[in-house]
Amino acid sequence: QLQLVESGGGLVQPGGSLRLSCAASGFSGFSLGSYAIGWLRQAPGKERKGVSCITSSGLTANVADSVLGRFTISRDNAKNTVYLQMNNLKPEDTGVYYCAAVLYYCDSEYDFDYWGQGTQVTVSS
Repeated sequence: QLQLVESGGGLVQPGGSLRLSCAASGFSGFSLGSYAIGWLRQAPGKERKGVSCITSSGLTANVADSVLGRFTISRDNAKNTVYLQMNNLKPEDTGVYYCAAVLYYCDSEYDFDYWGQGTQVTVSS
C-alpha cells in the first residue's frame, strides 16, 4: 500500500525557513499523480490540524489562515515527492508535521486515507 515518509524538520530560529519533504512509495494501481496530498501539524498538547493541501492536478486548497502568505505546498510527481516550503517561521508553528494522501481531491475536513510518521519542527531562539 501507499507509504509516506516526511523529512526536513528540525530546529530553526523565528523568521527562518524550512522545506519539508513527503516521499511516497508502495504504489499499487495509482501513481503519486493520482493523489491529493495534505500537510497537517500537531502542536504540543493540541489536536492535529490541517495546514495546506494540493490536489492531483496541482491546485492548492484548504490553506490554514495562520500560514497564509508564508507556507507554499508543491509537488514533483517525477520524484514522487510533495514539499512544504515554510518561510517566516513563528514559534507557534512548532509541532509535528504530517503528510497524508487521498485519491484526487483535497477534503475540506482534512480526511485522508494514508499517513506518514511525522517530522518535528521546532521554531525557537
